[in-house]
Amino acid sequence: MDVILLERIAKLGQMGETVKVRDGFARNFLLPQGKALRANAANKARFEAERATLEARNLERKSEAQKVADVLDGKSFIVVRSAGETGQLYGSVAARDVVEILAAEGFNIGRNQVELNTPIKAIGLHQVVIHLHAEVEISVQLNVARSAEEAERQLKGENLTSADAIYGIDEDALRPEDFFDPEADIDGDDE
Repeated sequence: MDVILLERIAKLGQMGETVKVRDGFARNFLLPQGKALRANAANKARFEAERATLEARNLERKSEAQKVADVLDGKSFIVVRSAGETGQLYGSVAARDVVEILAAEGFNIGRNQVELNTPIKAIGLHQVVIHLHAEVEISVQLNVARSAEEAERQLKGENLTSADAIYGIDEDALRPEDFFDPEADIDGDDE
């Protein structure tokens, strides 16, 4: 199906272009969301009549998104989660968690704007891409750690996936004698 795009759509085209898309994509997404019109003579005339209004609205949305991007771009957020000694999270950090973290800081971002293909399942520093507008894309850093103190240590570049980093224990220096007495009677006889 041929459609006229009413706004820029990534990997598809710019506003005003006539593009060929699959029928289902047009019927289920582009047309109901108001992102495109069917390509026919009447709709082409309608688009040309409304072009100035659409471009002005797009420019306004882009400038609003750019204001948010200027404040949010490159920021770092600490996420405290429970994790095992190897750094594996007991849960995960998904797109909805990113939205909640940003909302707590005063940023109103939709879940569909967060580009997180797979949930974060390990502690560490993770870059998350956020699409504020079709032409405005930013990146924020999530510092996933077990506590705020660990997040600060992690930010300095420390690896927190070993017992030494977590508990202050040098794993290489541990000896069996530290845990049991080799002279102790094993079977419990007092001979």
